[in-house]
Amino acid sequence: MRSSGHSSRPNMALRHALRLAAAVGRRGCCSQHPLPPGLLQALRSVAGDPNVSVAEAVRQQHGHDESMHRCAPPDAVVWPQDVEQLQEMVALCHRHRVPMVPFGTGTGLEGGVNAVQGGVCFDLSHMATISELSVEDFSVAVEPGVTRKALNAHLRGTGLWFPVDPGADASLCGMAATGASGTNAVRYGTMRPNVLNLRVVLSDGSLLHTAGPGRSARKSAAGYDLTSLFVGSEGTLGFLTQATLRLHPLPEAVVSAACTFPSVRDAVGCTVQVLQAAVPVARIELLDEVMAGACSRYSRLELPEVAMLFLELHGSQRGLAEQQQQAEELVQLHGGSVLSWAQAPEERERLWAARHSAWFAALALRPGCQGYSTDVCVPISRLPDIVVETQRDLRDSNLTGPMVGHVGDGNFHCILVFRADDPEEAQRVHDFTERLGRRALAAGGTCTGEHGVGLGKRVLLREERGAVGLAAMRRIKDALDPLHLMNPGKVL
Repeated sequence: MRSSGHSSRPNMALRHALRLAAAVGRRGCCSQHPLPPGLLQALRSVAGDPNVSVAEAVRQQHGHDESMHRCAPPDAVVWPQDVEQLQEMVALCHRHRVPMVPFGTGTGLEGGVNAVQGGVCFDLSHMATISELSVEDFSVAVEPGVTRKALNAHLRGTGLWFPVDPGADASLCGMAATGASGTNAVRYGTMRPNVLNLRVVLSDGSLLHTAGPGRSARKSAAGYDLTSLFVGSEGTLGFLTQATLRLHPLPEAVVSAACTFPSVRDAVGCTVQVLQAAVPVARIELLDEVMAGACSRYSRLELPEVAMLFLELHGSQRGLAEQQQQAEELVQLHGGSVLSWAQAPEERERLWAARHSAWFAALALRPGCQGYSTDVCVPISRLPDIVVETQRDLRDSNLTGPMVGHVGDGNFHCILVFRADDPEEAQRVHDFTERLGRRALAAGGTCTGEHGVGLGKRVLLREERGAVGLAAMRRIKDALDPLHLMNPGKVL
């Protein structure tokens, strides 16, 4: 039932809205928890005084990500310089029964770094080694301080690249921890198939190589798939301290296009047919009418305020001409048109920069307000109906929520822009996100395609996986982290 602002609404709902507003409102810090005597000095003896901090500003900086969950600072922040230091400090926290939270670049969207039980935050940004690059084997190993852009800059001149692109210049180990994807996933896959091995520090300080030390085989049928277990575990099973990644050859030729459509249904219908026709798209991104206008104004592009697809083709010079013609025919079949094809790198970069700035373009629609991004993913066949139903729900709920998405793999986002200090609007946002999550589940989809569960989607996770599935996850957690010290309060 749609929420309303009428005074007849039950007081319980109003209280819930007030709690929601507090949870997603202005960031503030809770009080510091006392650490066990001697622990701080022991941490300093391992990492050195400059690499251990209890300063309030530092703690606050490490108590939140880009989400709207209230800041929950750790009691101390440490910067290990290598994996051996990290192991020693984790073992110390384990001995003292102190919670531990990993921190990469802080670009997450579900409160994954918030220290809801206090404890020690491990900022892994100083561990930034790139090693074991094999051009012949298409693989490389990176530590948590290495970001996506830094790796691709390092690979320049090799003819290889790492294509998983969530938009933000995130830590690659953090991307593995959340199971990230992005605009290129329709062709190159998400993080999960692109991680070959992980070096993990477990809760007692022991070191695990999920595929075995030094191994980077493209496939393996040896035992349980521990690598996939830790991809998407959000720091709740151990700290990812190195990821061996699958690299890809740079395409010979790349061409991008912006396509307009009469409606969102037409744009999504075209996406489905492009995939069914096996057009080898590398990216195919949806912008609804509101988002197209917002991105046009924010990025100073001359785009019409209509439903749009941004698409990109990768291949050979000869093959691209045929692919362009096939894509244009499918666009026209759904009442659309291709504005232009962009082959020059600067033109393509301008188009995709506008797409990657969608979050800020949405926030600019209501200056002074805050944002929250939904993250459902559904089977491709159900996508047109789900997108249209969601647009209708946004209108009926009187919410600002421009839509953007990686529709090539069924994943789309509503960027909800709202006043968190308005309990009635905050309640409408809460009700909408729950309806959307359950709409995706009813369609055979998931409540989160790439952002992770974190703090905000734990109830929907229970509905998605069921009692038996959740019990199995709890048993895995109990086996690997029996004291529940690793990023507590997240996922489960």
